[in-house]
Amino acid sequence: MTVMGFLLLVLVGAICGGVAEFIVGFSRGGFLAATAVGFLGALIGHAVAPRLGLPSLLSVRIEGYSIEIFWSVLGAIALLMVLSFFRRSSYYRWPVR
Repeated sequence: MTVMGFLLLVLVGAICGGVAEFIVGFSRGGFLAATAVGFLGALIGHAVAPRLGLPSLLSVRIEGYSIEIFWSVLGAIALLMVLSFFRRSSYYRWPVR
């Protein structure tokens, strides 16, 4: 894998994690946290979707590596929901009144 391919994978992972953080409303840690959440979400989505017989949606192929964007975002959302459940309530963003 080339450096450019690796950077593209990092960028796709960060975008998936950022979208998931935006949907859930959970943002702690910035770019690196979004990237980690995106990669872990991709692993979760890549593991669960085929076992459930779900179709391939929004697939991106970078230097032989295939990333299912839709399932990666859903996996990252599931991960963030579990993380937000176990976090203390002081970490939540409460709406301003």
